[in-house]
Amino acid sequence: MAHHQEQDNVVLLDFWPSSFAMRVKIALAEKGIAYECKQENLQAKSSLLLEKNPVHKKIPVLIHNGKPICESLNIVQYIDETWNHEPLLPPSDPYQRSQARFWGDYIDKNVYSIGHKVWTVKGKEQEEGKKEFIECLKRLEGELGEKAYFGGEKLGYVTWTWL
Repeated sequence: MAHHQEQDNVVLLDFWPSSFAMRVKIALAEKGIAYECKQENLQAKSSLLLEKNPVHKKIPVLIHNGKPICESLNIVQYIDETWNHEPLLPPSDPYQRSQARFWGDYIDKNVYSIGHKVWTVKGKEQEEGKKEFIECLKRLEGELGEKAYFGGEKLGYVTWTWL
């Protein structure tokens, strides 16, 4: 297992309003990882961004010792596995880990996309989007129940997906 070394070079390609980048920044802060933050102009993407994320050409991108890791949930998992003190995912229970990943993916695929639809469409489509969004939040509320956070009493992986 890898662990934090002093010579680690960590750079985050960021766009400050992005909630996807914010979840990565919170994970880095939770782990106490020093990093350099480079702001991207998404209207004129840098050659570094295009080189490090040639597939999606999107932020966030974490560059660890020159190697790029893309997609925010994937980055959070990478951070958790590389700097493995204070785990973000339930450390020893594969079932709990699978559930955390399932709900993280659910939030990405549903909450953000439905929310985007509500903001960008009008009329009947917007009304349908609002209903869908409320259903989605009810499902999440049902899963959360009385717990302070997804997965228990501690800030963890699924909490990052909200950010």
